[in-house]
Amino acid sequence: MGYRVAVVGATGNVGREMLNILEEVNFPVETIHAIASRKSIGVEVSFGDKIIRCEDIEQFDFSRVDIVLMSVSGAFSKEWSPKIGAAGPIVIDNSSAFRMDPAVPLVVPEINAAAIETHSGIIANPNCAAIIALMAMWPIHRRNRVRRATLATYQAASGAGAAAMAELREATRAFLDDHPFEPKVLPHPYAFNLFSHNTKIDPATGYNDEETKVINESRKILSDPEIGIGVTCIRVPVLRAHAIALTIECERPITPNEARALLSDAPGVRLVDDPERNYFPMPSDASGADDVLVGRIRRDLSDPSGHSLALFAAGDQLLKGAALNAVQIAERLLPQTSA
Repeated sequence: MGYRVAVVGATGNVGREMLNILEEVNFPVETIHAIASRKSIGVEVSFGDKIIRCEDIEQFDFSRVDIVLMSVSGAFSKEWSPKIGAAGPIVIDNSSAFRMDPAVPLVVPEINAAAIETHSGIIANPNCAAIIALMAMWPIHRRNRVRRATLATYQAASGAGAAAMAELREATRAFLDDHPFEPKVLPHPYAFNLFSHNTKIDPATGYNDEETKVINESRKILSDPEIGIGVTCIRVPVLRAHAIALTIECERPITPNEARALLSDAPGVRLVDDPERNYFPMPSDASGADDVLVGRIRRDLSDPSGHSLALFAAGDQLLKGAALNAVQIAERLLPQTSA
């Protein structure tokens, strides 16, 4: 039995990856539709060895499909996801629009797949940095609760879209050729530079929107509103794959070897922890990989109680941080849908 699937926002980085992954995992597709805004009508995208043309969201009949993968802005999703859901399909939304809605499950399948069963037509895909951080923390948290985590994220251009990736390439060429370059997509020079994540800062807390998302979404996914999370989100001049430094404090003492054992067989995680070669997770290795890489596991020497560890993780923002996670949610839905 096949399923009728639509990808909304099919011309963007994440939308194209959604199409690629649906084909790669042999998702049981009966029909596939690429949906976009009016300006992208007719644009061709790939699905396996097929080329499909983008259809107009304004004219598309969503009662013709079972599952819709949304990769659009929060404002666009806020308008369209309820309309699409009302037509019948289940919507898996990659934007921030519904993540903190109490009626909408926010899902990382390796962590809280059971939450999918509570959906009322929309399921939210979490923030990319939150997914990658939680994939590193969860195998430990589920055995020895993490009561506090301090994170520093190093976020790639892919998180800001194709235009930001292009700007990083252009800015790097200009820098190496000693030519002036005026950034247009991001607010600061990107080549050979890093800067605080360019989302609005809350004057009351000093945290930007990205940091607040990581905090609030992590608590919701873990069903643990009491977990303490501090985070600093930084844009770095990497094309693809985010990296995160984590320091976690557990309820009971924990050793690095205990953490390695928990991580070594965790679904969706690959242990990369080789002190002898000084080889640990890197964006270059995480790019294009389904797994989140975790390593550099060591005691936090600032905590003599033995409850705290430091780790480093890297994960592909476009894959597990976005498109792959959405498709994995869709795979969990298969018994609930009908073609």
